[in-house]
Amino acid sequence: MKVSGFTFIRNAILYDYPILEAINSILPLCDEVVVAVGKSDDETLALIQNISSPKIRIIETKWDLSLREGGRVLAEETNKALAETNNDSDWCFYIQGDEVVHEKYHKSIKEGMQKWKDSAQVEGLLFKYLHFYGSYDFVGDSRKWYRREIRIIKNNLPIKSYKDAQGFRLNDRKLQVKEIDAYIYHYGWVKPPEQQSEKIKNFQKHWHSDDYVKKNQPEESFDYGEIDSLKAFEGTHPQVMAERISKQNWNFDFDPTQKNFGFKNQLLYILEKASGWRVGEYRNYKVV
Repeated sequence: MKVSGFTFIRNAILYDYPILEAINSILPLCDEVVVAVGKSDDETLALIQNISSPKIRIIETKWDLSLREGGRVLAEETNKALAETNNDSDWCFYIQGDEVVHEKYHKSIKEGMQKWKDSAQVEGLLFKYLHFYGSYDFVGDSRKWYRREIRIIKNNLPIKSYKDAQGFRLNDRKLQVKEIDAYIYHYGWVKPPEQQSEKIKNFQKHWHSDDYVKKNQPEESFDYGEIDSLKAFEGTHPQVMAERISKQNWNFDFDPTQKNFGFKNQLLYILEKASGWRVGEYRNYKVV
């Protein structure tokens, strides 16, 4: 079995993306990792070039910001990296610049790829998600966070990144997938408050018009306290995150027993926690 990893990144240093941790977390499972490095305002290219692995293959790209509405430029960059993966790979493993795989899931991920490698019915593998928020000690547990997404896809099919690069489609239809017993750890909402505000400003530029961005600037220091619901994280973080976590230089205290819901969302939250069913959940995939 052969596996190609792929990802994209731009301005990783400027906006504090854990891209090195992301890449290193999937490297043991991949025969190669293609990294599309967009023309940046910092030393992102040098950062990736300094990864000491012969598995890394870099392609340099230029982001087309005319595709920013709805985040389409993110899907375009994803597709550029995907297109450069080796044709003889069985699977392609996608990771975003703020996502990390815990090493404890490597075995189950590999077993899932092996089990479904020759199944024409299975076009992708579905991961569960943990969305860290505010610090490395809390995760979001409300309806605002997506619970699952595709991160491994079959190679040599006309599969493309969909909309803002959250998932994938095959000829504009949902992929047929199997869920595996593994989580993606999403760290996109764990940064110093000032840097989180800068990241949001930058991200808005890939979604909205100049006029919208100008009128909707976040505060200089992002307020992590304005959140509906969190729970304490009781597990361990991936080993590749250890150094980054040790350098956290801000405090975020939160009482997870406090919930900030309207009446309807409180009822939906209680129902989901009791039954595991999320009413009206958006699923960009079909479990088979």
